Amino acid sequence: MSSLVAIVLVVLAAVLIGAFGVRVSRTTSDFYVASRTVTPLWNASAIGGEYLSAASFLGIAGLILTYGADMLWLPVGWTGGYLVLLVLVSAPLRRSGAYTLPDFAEARLESMVVRRVSSVLVVLIGWLYLMPQFQSAGMVFRAITGAPAWAGGLLVAGVVAVNVLSGGMKSITFVQAFQYWLKLTALAVPLVFMLLAWRADGAPGLQAGDPWALPLHGREHPVYATYSLILATFLGTMGLPHVLVRFYTNPDGRAARRTTLVVLSLLGAFYLLPSIYGYLGRVYSLSLDGPDSVVLALPGHLVGGVAGELLTALVTGGAFAAFLSTSSGLAVSVAGVLGQDILRFTDGVRSFRVATVIGVAVPFGLAVVARALPVADVVGLAFAVAASSFCPLLVLGIWWRRLTTSGAIAGLLAGGGLAAVAGLVTVVGGPHGGWAGALLAQPAAWTVPISFSVMVVVSLLTPGRTPPNVARTMVRLHTPETLDVDRGDWRPRSS
Repeated sequence: MSSLVAIVLVVLAAVLIGAFGVRVSRTTSDFYVASRTVTPLWNASAIGGEYLSAASFLGIAGLILTYGADMLWLPVGWTGGYLVLLVLVSAPLRRSGAYTLPDFAEARLESMVVRRVSSVLVVLIGWLYLMPQFQSAGMVFRAITGAPAWAGGLLVAGVVAVNVLSGGMKSITFVQAFQYWLKLTALAVPLVFMLLAWRADGAPGLQAGDPWALPLHGREHPVYATYSLILATFLGTMGLPHVLVRFYTNPDGRAARRTTLVVLSLLGAFYLLPSIYGYLGRVYSLSLDGPDSVVLALPGHLVGGVAGELLTALVTGGAFAAFLSTSSGLAVSVAGVLGQDILRFTDGVRSFRVATVIGVAVPFGLAVVARALPVADVVGLAFAVAASSFCPLLVLGIWWRRLTTSGAIAGLLAGGGLAAVAGLVTVVGGPHGGWAGALLAQPAAWTVPISFSVMVVVSLLTPGRTPPNVARTMVRLHTPETLDVDRGDWRPRSS
């Protein structure tokens, strides 16, 4: 009963805080990028709120429980991806002046075809990321209430739609910043009590001969799977649409860099926690309804009694905060692209709201009918698609002036298309065995090099397709906002 109360309180808090955002959301800029007025600390908290999804809250502990120390690369990669983002992308991307990834693609390549291809990939990544959020919500809600699996997903989808429909980016910024600190508290406080109980129990360790701490075990082709996972997480972060849209809400490039530094600290603090949950679950060999439920089961097992029930309720509330915050950010990014580029509405806020309903309804339907896989595995596939498509586009688009329209399109279709097909085959058909299964479940190791190679080779073969205003665009990306082209502070070098 207490866990159900916790869910209700989290949902009410999300709706009420979102309602506050409605009072300050009036323009299209408010809905898409919060009028570019979000401060670094507030923005970093919101990024942490939306980035720490069900895969972070539940999935990391489940994979560490199952596969051991190898899976520690997952939180390291998800955090390290922001370091790559800080060094290569964050400030130039903010200076581009774009609202979405397709906006950046069009501005840099001066091509509507590139924009449309990017739009389709944004929607695919968003839906691939949203689907496991709804599935995990269903799993948690069923464990608490016994309701059908779709009920929890429907609850999360409904709350997300209400918040986004009400106030757009400005509204969910308040919600997500609150939810980061709620999620951190929901894992940290029960962990303190569990470690005290573990200590009082004699601080038991792993059983003799347990291979948990041994590297590269428990999966087929573990060397390939591990390095492909590292590549996907390190490079995929910069290609996630719900993460990148946050940098458009910063006032300037300097604020974008400061935001990224704060995010690194917040994520590092959070990711220490689920790893310990996974270890304790392994030590106590819990009987679980799937590995993703270890975070929910541990407080009741180690602490017990009324205290254990209250701690379980806190963890359950944190899990629902994870579902709501990540789904909200994804819904905003997907709705923006659907409304502007795919459905091609022209009436501003109203089109954004129609696109929001579609953007949430489709992945919810997929979550109901698709095979349920470990949540971190499905999110890893979304990272692989992002790493294979937008990472090459952003890195080459920002740092290599010879990237052509033809090269960008070919690379997006080759890398992003192959990774998307691999992900869909895995999600729809389930995990496969042998090398074929490893290549499909972790495609980044071969799709990322393909995408980079195709973009570079095709660009070198089609120099005539270089955007005519590339010199001016490159200067804009790499010049501080304090300089003004119209005032004559800088002049692009002739190409």
